[in-house]
Amino acid sequence: MIRKPMPLVLLPAMGCDGQLWARQVVDLGDVAHPELGDLTVDDTLAAMAARVLAHAPPRFAVAGVSLGGYVALEMIRQAPERVDRIALFGTRATMRMRARTVVEQGLLATAPHADPMLTSIISGPVQAMAERVGADVFERQQRALLARPDIDPAIAAVRVPTLVAVGDRDRICLPEDARELAGRIAGARFHELRHCGHLAPMERPGEVTMLLRDWLREASPSANALS
Repeated sequence: MIRKPMPLVLLPAMGCDGQLWARQVVDLGDVAHPELGDLTVDDTLAAMAARVLAHAPPRFAVAGVSLGGYVALEMIRQAPERVDRIALFGTRATMRMRARTVVEQGLLATAPHADPMLTSIISGPVQAMAERVGADVFERQQRALLARPDIDPAIAAVRVPTLVAVGDRDRICLPEDARELAGRIAGARFHELRHCGHLAPMERPGEVTMLLRDWLREASPSANALS
């Protein structure tokens, strides 16, 4: 059976814009209708999630990186009946951040990756994203993360196909952090991207596209119920 392309909401990391997902928007066009969620206006995760939900299709898949991952989880908490599946990149199982984590996120534009060669390739585009987003938006997003909401209810609300992925060189969300998150979600698939830092869709675009393609093709409980 040929499936129709699925609405796919893409959520960026702090200080990033749609450029983070540029390759996936193009490469997944045959299996999804991608659109970018706006995380630039609000200063709480709850308000960000509510804004994205207000502009999203009635039912959709959602993928987020870091801040975007926390917003995606909050979207499931607020409207579980609307989220068909969720993909989380560089997202921790808790909002109790290590010292300097938020500060380090602010440094992504100059040091997104531990590999000097890859950093030299993507540092320019990452810096350009940070400049386009601007200091005011960064401050609002930082306040949202520093609020450290309890995301346990959001994690507990996940009952859909879930992908949890992390770069093996991510210094903000360590692989063990993401693995813990995957372990708390029934049936979640965990994937560790080799030679990759915090911004996987930009650092490993082909691999991320492959992961999302498989995830989008996975049968959902709602699809099974309608078949």
